Amino acid sequence: MKKIFLIVSVCALTVLYAQADALQDLQKFLQTTQSGRAQFTQAVTTPAKEMRPARIKTSSGVFAFFRPNQFCFEYVKPYPQMIVADGQTLWLHDVEMNQVTAKAQSVALGNTPVALITTAVDLASLQKDFLLQSDPEANGLRWVKATPKSRDAMLQSIRIGLLDKDAAIQLSKLEIHDAFGQVLVISFEKFEINSIKRDSNLFKFVPPAQAQVIRP
Repeated sequence: MKKIFLIVSVCALTVLYAQADALQDLQKFLQTTQSGRAQFTQAVTTPAKEMRPARIKTSSGVFAFFRPNQFCFEYVKPYPQMIVADGQTLWLHDVEMNQVTAKAQSVALGNTPVALITTAVDLASLQKDFLLQSDPEANGLRWVKATPKSRDAMLQSIRIGLLDKDAAIQLSKLEIHDAFGQVLVISFEKFEINSIKRDSNLFKFVPPAQAQVIRP
């Protein structure tokens, strides 16, 4: 019985240690990564309905951010598109339609996954809006699950996959589950930490001269 108790105790301590590590990794990432740039691949899975099978749409491009309120998604494939947050306005540029939508950034972002990663400075700031818990380590990543506290949230949960590489914590994956059963997975590669200056042109957007600008 003593041996069984010892084994159970060791296993329990191992789980608690892994959970603490995951949350500590997220804390370290938030506090030490002021800016970042990475290539990304995005896959959106729509659940099957009646006679329609599940569908997966993929896209790719470059992502960059500078805390606390600037980021840019530049989609390259399959269609060019820009999403830029300059600190005041969130710009969405559909290149093919030559259309730009401009929204107040504070209203448009809210508790979105991107806002979670780019605006939070520590775990305490996240815990105001999310319940944080560690998920089991998988595929070489430590995972933190963030569940919105708001009952009106369109998101069910966000899983953050973190990679400990070269003595630095990198963002490797975001796995987003929404209220409609869709799953969005964003995978980041070639992550560059703190390589962007505050006044970078990456986060400055000027609508093209002939583009239709919509301000809802």
